[in-house]
Amino acid sequence: MSFKKKGFIFQNNSSLWWSKKYAGLPTVELLNEETLRIYYYSMTDNMDGRIAFIDVEAANPANIIHVEKEPVLDIGEIGMFDDSGVCPSAIFVWKGKKYMSYLGVQRAEKVPYLYFAGLAVENADGRFERVQKIPVLDRTPAEPYSRSATTVLTTETGLKMWYVSVFDWFSWNNKLYPKYNIRLAESTDGINWKPKEKDLLLWESEFEFGFGRPWVMEEDGIYKLYYSIRSTNEPYKMGYAESVDGEVWIRKDDEFILERSAEGWDSEMVCYPSIVNTKYGKYLFYNGNSHGATGFGYAKWEQ
Repeated sequence: MSFKKKGFIFQNNSSLWWSKKYAGLPTVELLNEETLRIYYYSMTDNMDGRIAFIDVEAANPANIIHVEKEPVLDIGEIGMFDDSGVCPSAIFVWKGKKYMSYLGVQRAEKVPYLYFAGLAVENADGRFERVQKIPVLDRTPAEPYSRSATTVLTTETGLKMWYVSVFDWFSWNNKLYPKYNIRLAESTDGINWKPKEKDLLLWESEFEFGFGRPWVMEEDGIYKLYYSIRSTNEPYKMGYAESVDGEVWIRKDDEFILERSAEGWDSEMVCYPSIVNTKYGKYLFYNGNSHGATGFGYAKWEQ
């Protein structure tokens, strides 16, 4: 498999009060045959994140059609799980309504942050409102730390969600980092989720400690998982796995190579994939250096 880089698309707009830093976690939606909508988060100077979007041409995603100037989802109320930031994870349509699964950020004292997944539904004006104030993926005895960064697929009987589950924290270079893997849950309403409570990917080296931002697609009769790999010996890079049932996965990282560039906005890392099929081809949108501080770009599938 081969995605060929096509270039940079978008960075934050520091003239906007809510977009002083970052354009992270690009989350693509096929709005129609000619238009792609890419949701992302941007942050204020005090690092509170909010979600907005840009529309780009499906024929040429480097051509921006529209830039939304106000957030479509704001931070939560003080004390809520998302009072320090919201980040897009997945867009899906269920029973005639468009939903956004999002990552809620809450700062903590002894660890840097807590992440749990929330759910919002689109209004008639294109903005989103929370389905409920509390997470749809909250703490459980089996998963007590963080549960977030979801990807969601609809099925004939309900919904499947692959998400990031933190199972521990460790100190490295005098900073705390989470250890995390990807897990699977199922639901019939998008609010109540039944988790499988087992890690889906196996570690391949002593240096790996996190598999982040899963993006799952069903193609050619199999499930395809794109994700970010976090290690202590190198910056973020991307991985790829396949499954016949969405639960038992075989890592095939060597079949998906999107290298860091020699210089520029994605020379230090590539991470957070988001993929869409269009009549013009398959596109991959991703972040570069510093987890989205330099914005996002795209690559195109080539046989």
